[in-house]
Amino acid sequence: MNLIGEHTDYNDGFVLPIAIDHDVRFAVRKRPDRLVRLYSLDMENEVQFDLDNVVPDPDDPWGNYVRGIAVQLTKSGRLLHGMEGVVQGNVPIASGLSSSAAMEVAAGMAFSTLSMQVVDPPEMARLAQAAEQEFIGVQCGIMDQFVSRMGHVGSALFLDCRSLEYEHVPVPSDEHLFVVANSKQSRELAGSAYNERRAQCEAAVEHLRGALPGIKALRDVSPEELRQHGGDLDPVVFRRARHVVTENERTLQAVEALRANDMPRFGALMNQSHDSLRDDYEVSSPGLDALVNAARAVDGCLGSRLTGAGFGGCTVSLVPQLRVDNFIRQVRDAYREACGIEGEFYVTRPAPGAGLVHTA
Repeated sequence: MNLIGEHTDYNDGFVLPIAIDHDVRFAVRKRPDRLVRLYSLDMENEVQFDLDNVVPDPDDPWGNYVRGIAVQLTKSGRLLHGMEGVVQGNVPIASGLSSSAAMEVAAGMAFSTLSMQVVDPPEMARLAQAAEQEFIGVQCGIMDQFVSRMGHVGSALFLDCRSLEYEHVPVPSDEHLFVVANSKQSRELAGSAYNERRAQCEAAVEHLRGALPGIKALRDVSPEELRQHGGDLDPVVFRRARHVVTENERTLQAVEALRANDMPRFGALMNQSHDSLRDDYEVSSPGLDALVNAARAVDGCLGSRLTGAGFGGCTVSLVPQLRVDNFIRQVRDAYREACGIEGEFYVTRPAPGAGLVHTA
């Protein structure tokens, strides 16, 4: 789950996610051949494919994430064994909580472990990203896969999406918790809106290179430079660029707020982030806005914003620990009244990333 830094990852920018205490689990054993057979307890169906002939199956959405990471591990020069077993998860699907990254990383660890292939965590994140981009067709950034593999208990992951340099920044958790509200309105990342936003960002960079020839991505543009040189941009493209440029600044400020244990400041930056995502990037939705408005109306809530790509999914709010129950009750009631939907709520602290559970 991303705390701040939304739609900056594919612009070479900065992000600040945490791993949450929801997961996808593979219980598997090695086969003597190259066949993969997995049964999903959630979907109640089986995936089967041969590692020597891996092609997408349009009728098997969840299995394609397993196929995709198998392809990338093979392309990296690793010999994989077949495997069989069961898969189960409790990450809400299409909600902005990185269910696809969880599936990719868990499958990658299952393959690499059973095949006795060493894959260091940053490489696993890169391979999982490539699987989603090349096999699934979503031009995602690397944030979801990176934190799914490399999250730490009690810390957010401050990631430079260009260099992949990272820092685990402690999140003070004695007095405040993060409350995730699921709007129950799903969105599809592979839809045209996501790729359209990415194309608009690339168009902004191409235009700004005339005045700023050294830039490679919007990460290289300051707010002042955008104000100075962005006047000739298409108005919509300018707003897209303004969100990314200012969101990078907010993320850097949010890291400093955590280091200073300044949670009111952190919450204010969350609010600014949502407003920018709503107005400049236009990826919010009536349901997300209703949840955010309800959260901000609750006494004690320090900040609330959508998390994930938007167009539905979830919000995240920073709430005093002693007021969490009251917060959930008030936001649930307000959201039901505004949208006629019974939202789901999860309370979380930063959790560990993917790991192994060995059985006898």
